[in-house]
Amino acid sequence: MEYNFIKIEHTQGITILKISAPKSLNALNSTILKELSDCLSHLDAATRVLIITGDGEKSFVAGADISEMAHLNEAQGYEFGRLGAQVFRAIETLPIPVIAAVNGFALGGGCELAMACDIRIASSKAKFGQPEVGLGIIPGFSGTYRLPKIVGQGHAKEMIYTGKVIRADEALRIGLVNAVYEPEQLMEKAVEMAQMMLHNAPVAISLAKQSINEGYDLDADAAIALENKLFGKCFATSDQKEGMDAFLNKRQAEFNGK
Repeated sequence: MEYNFIKIEHTQGITILKISAPKSLNALNSTILKELSDCLSHLDAATRVLIITGDGEKSFVAGADISEMAHLNEAQGYEFGRLGAQVFRAIETLPIPVIAAVNGFALGGGCELAMACDIRIASSKAKFGQPEVGLGIIPGFSGTYRLPKIVGQGHAKEMIYTGKVIRADEALRIGLVNAVYEPEQLMEKAVEMAQMMLHNAPVAISLAKQSINEGYDLDADAAIALENKLFGKCFATSDQKEGMDAFLNKRQAEFNGK
């Protein structure tokens, strides 16, 4: 599939995905969502970490495309929300780490996109918000599900009910992002974090992600049982043998992802 609104860069195990619709500040319409879905389904096989960012200096993703949503009926609104939710769920369940490098506005669907990623880092100029209620709608791409899990119900309800936009330093304070950097440092720091991940065992990272994601909604006994099962699976991998042999012999491990 040829992409009109997505740019892809591959660098030694790291794929950088840029959403590029500068006229609309990278706002998400159904075409962009479908391109995202296709891109996720056809990631380079060598990709071990995915970084998602917005093209340009102003916006990560400024929201969903209001001009497309304005005339939808109930059934069409449902389908548009379902499309976005499915794409973001695909990001959340990728077997590799996904880093959101939030370079500017992350509003509405943009905030929801960032929340679907494993880790969020932000430019000091980034701004976050779920302002949908000011448009007569609610967050429709799983924002009411993920935001409370990340920042707690109190902060989530305040953001959603008021529709207020918060700065990067406030997003850091409430735990919505992991770190804030100057704009010119953001992508460098994202790649630096990705490179740290590349030094570790790919299968172990994938199983850790599965354990965290699937265990989060389970009760303690079920979550611990899941972790025990996945911990055991690690010992069936050559990466575990390599990692422990390297440690015992004081050398750098060379993982093959198997």
